[in-house]
Amino acid sequence: MKTGKVLVAEDQGTIRTIIGRMLKGHHEFDLAENGLIAWTLLEKNPEAYNVVVLDRNMPEMSGMEVLEKMKKHDQLKTVPVIFQTSLSAENEILEGLEAGAYYYLTKPFKEEQLLSIVEGAYSDYERYETLQNEVRKNIDVLHTLSLMTKGNMAFQYRTISEGDKLSSLLANACPVPEAVVTGLMELFINAVEHGNLNISYEEKTTLVGNGRWQAEVDQRLELPENASKKVDVQFKRTEKEISFYVRDQGKGFEWEPFLEFSTGERAFHNHGRGIAMANKLSFDSVEYLGNGNKVLAMLKI
Repeated sequence: MKTGKVLVAEDQGTIRTIIGRMLKGHHEFDLAENGLIAWTLLEKNPEAYNVVVLDRNMPEMSGMEVLEKMKKHDQLKTVPVIFQTSLSAENEILEGLEAGAYYYLTKPFKEEQLLSIVEGAYSDYERYETLQNEVRKNIDVLHTLSLMTKGNMAFQYRTISEGDKLSSLLANACPVPEAVVTGLMELFINAVEHGNLNISYEEKTTLVGNGRWQAEVDQRLELPENASKKVDVQFKRTEKEISFYVRDQGKGFEWEPFLEFSTGERAFHNHGRGIAMANKLSFDSVEYLGNGNKVLAMLKI
């Protein structure tokens, strides 16, 4: 399992101790007894933590208040937040999701649940940060790309690594590249893993939980039946809008539930938010076509 430093804010001492025992040996961590202490630690050293686990209801400062402050902070806004709570009402979950907490744990939870969610959050954070840094390095080419890419351009990629590089390139042709690159990455990953490689949602849940997702992707890419499969990407830019048309060679999937953040059982899984994030945060619209192996993402200029 990958390592990363975790900050846990929990006002109940017994639960705080239990979480520490669960994390010990897997991740470095700090424990805070309320939201105010957690925020003080975050604000003092915003680069120290890769994942934050917040109890929703705490004295001094609630988990929601900490989350809201993080989302307004330039460095902390991309750090993934896991809400661990005894609340199960849909409106409470939706409130947290809309505020930016894309991972949930309901009390009581088992060690494997906690570690699986932390691992999923950390893996997402690591990939997002890598792409964001790549976009920042190439931000000076934004104006040039904007001029060059008016019209249509076509691309192909086969691996997730190739898709990441392409998403970084194309994002720099957009008005807000740091927001667009995350959405493109999610759509491109989905086209490879669920499309061309036929990794099911249930399979990915297990693979992310045991840290074998990337290994399984690499293994399936080498199978004879997948050797020639590629993802086609069409980029179109006009004076008013930018569109990305992505087509994989898979059999499609039931895409409708994934366009919105789930408040049901899926809200507590270790993945499954990528398409909703692309739809809500990166583009003005995301539309899957036909059986789901084609997707059109639109961005107004």
